[in-house]
Amino acid sequence: MIKQKVILLANTDWYLYNFRLPLANKLRDNGYEVILVSPEGKYGAKLQELGFRWHVMPMNRRSVNPWREASLVLWLARFFQREKPALVHGFTIKGAVYGSLAGKLAGVPIRINAVDGMGYVFTSQDLRARLLRPLVRLVMRSAFNGRRTAIILQNSDDIALFKQAGLADERSIRLIKGAGVNCLRYIPRPPADAGQRAPLRILLAARLIWEKGIAEYVEAARRLKGESRSVKFFLAGAPDEGNPAAVDKALIEGWVREGLVDWLGHVSDMPGLLSTMDVVVLPSYYREGLPTTLIEGAACALPLITTDAPGCREVVSRNGDDGILIPARDSSALADAIRLLDDDRALGIKLGLAARKKVLSEFDENIVLGKTLAVYRELGAQAN
Repeated sequence: MIKQKVILLANTDWYLYNFRLPLANKLRDNGYEVILVSPEGKYGAKLQELGFRWHVMPMNRRSVNPWREASLVLWLARFFQREKPALVHGFTIKGAVYGSLAGKLAGVPIRINAVDGMGYVFTSQDLRARLLRPLVRLVMRSAFNGRRTAIILQNSDDIALFKQAGLADERSIRLIKGAGVNCLRYIPRPPADAGQRAPLRILLAARLIWEKGIAEYVEAARRLKGESRSVKFFLAGAPDEGNPAAVDKALIEGWVREGLVDWLGHVSDMPGLLSTMDVVVLPSYYREGLPTTLIEGAACALPLITTDAPGCREVVSRNGDDGILIPARDSSALADAIRLLDDDRALGIKLGLAARKKVLSEFDENIVLGKTLAVYRELGAQAN
């Protein structure tokens, strides 16, 4: 019996491997033939080693050349015509829009578009982003319509934006909170000896782009180290060279020499890293989808500090029962929140336990995968 094909498409192979591998495995286990598509990268080989078909598409993430972008859509349309998938599932704005447009051209029956945050065009205030915004809105409206089409958004703020801007038919919008986290891998560490008071270890793990609050994090470190507090600041992640807002590597190395942060680079073993930390922060002023770093930290029962920004406030409640919300772009407020958790370690334990309880009820991987497959079935996809 011929299996139904599903194509998962994203703007990096890193994204597919780190965030959508559980979905790919689940689809394969449920009888689908899964094809993965992304620009070239070192994670493609890892996907192939796991038995998946992975194809390189000629996407340049930084490109805003309309002819180049149009040629990419046509390339995808020809690829879809050859493969004849039953369903195309695109991730991130570029992957979702281009995958959906190409799917329409190629006659793909079902198109699912997962927008994980609103991206550079909608979050940046620089001139290029503002000029591109009306055009991107127009293209999104064209891409995200159709009888067997769904738009998966990760937070209520993005749903409100989509409805207000008319970016998609309201009937096609679905809310699924994030990519999920495996709560059997991300677990709380054993409690520390109450008699010990080790330095508080703070972690910011993210793509190193300014919108993640990198400058505010470094400034908070500078403030607290100036008080001679025993607090250690760790930065995990690599500069996102495909993003115009990437933090320059030389600048990060300067912060390390100054003694403000320990830079860990890309970390593949996040459960292991989190088991050595005390607090997870994400001072983002970005329109996040649903920040995986916060979900992973919460699953490990670590207290969270994040901004009252779209996506972030889906994880941490406004009343602060399961973490601390601070204003965006406010290094002083971030320093105050870290100072509070340094002084009151019992509060950190309380917030961390509440955060894990929320993850188990809302963000567990099995919950997210179940809701995603329900959308597939609703639109008529059937495994053989």
